[in-house]
Amino acid sequence: MQKRPLYSRSGKARAEARSPWIASDGITPVYIAGAGETASPTLRERARLWADTAYTRHRGKALVGACALVCLVIVGGYALLWPPPRALTQGRLNQAVNFALDHRPEQPSVSTLAYAQIIPSVVRIDGYDPMMPNESGSPDDRSHPNDPNAPLEGNSALPGYKNVSVGGGVVIDDKGSVLTAMHVAVSAKRLRVIFADGTQANATIAAADKQDDMAQLKPDKIPDDLQPATLSSTRGLRPGDEVEAVGFPFGIGPSVSAGVVSGLKREFEGGGKTRLSNLIQFDAAANPGNSGGPLVDRHGEVIGIVDAIVNPSGARTFAGIGFAVPIENAMRGTFGESPL
Repeated sequence: MQKRPLYSRSGKARAEARSPWIASDGITPVYIAGAGETASPTLRERARLWADTAYTRHRGKALVGACALVCLVIVGGYALLWPPPRALTQGRLNQAVNFALDHRPEQPSVSTLAYAQIIPSVVRIDGYDPMMPNESGSPDDRSHPNDPNAPLEGNSALPGYKNVSVGGGVVIDDKGSVLTAMHVAVSAKRLRVIFADGTQANATIAAADKQDDMAQLKPDKIPDDLQPATLSSTRGLRPGDEVEAVGFPFGIGPSVSAGVVSGLKREFEGGGKTRLSNLIQFDAAANPGNSGGPLVDRHGEVIGIVDAIVNPSGARTFAGIGFAVPIENAMRGTFGESPL
């Protein structure tokens, strides 16, 4: 009896039977009808074919769109959950302003700013007289008692000299000219000027005016970073305006004291029977050692030179009344005319 031949099916045929879709161009799937099937795909198969084709061709755009959609959902949800802004009322505005004012950084005072402006121009003036043979001092201290060109040594004394006076002054030009009171300039045989940076120099009287008790000193050397003071007119000065006196009261300093203008055009007769007129009266504390120092306004500009104090008891201490020569008078007396 003749047997029917048996043929085995290849794996390729089984694979094609399992997947009726093949890619003709490597991208777009094409439906291949199987045995007993019609060539036309069903509606479900067409939908699947369209979805596969669209995703394959637009996969990048689809991912971007999906990410954008997720972001929009997150932002929208955050906006919906964020509490609505509170209405700005006058009470809340006042509360915010008061909070800002209470917590703002503390500003420096007027006196602080004025002092910082004038202090680089303030100098100390020490007066020295030669020591006598019977006065204390080593032989080295008396080696050159009468030599005006002897070198300056030490911080507070000159060899062979004794300190007899102290006062203040102010630098008024880039040549180092120092404006001070005349009674400070003539108080000793020899004068030493100490600038704000510590530079020390011998000084001589370049000009003087007894009528206004003003003098101009010329130092024999000046600092490299010399800073002259700014001079201001007293034309608009009024009683009650803030002023500061800078000097070396009792040799202590530089020191600053604050006050106001107490009056204008005052007159004062000093111990030498010299009557000073057109003076500025002020109540900023001043004592011996303040003479010759500057009286400045709230901007640190020089409006006068401190010249005298009044104490009814006769003591040489401050009792609430000080006098300063207006800067116009001071400059006129030492330079021949007022430049202001």
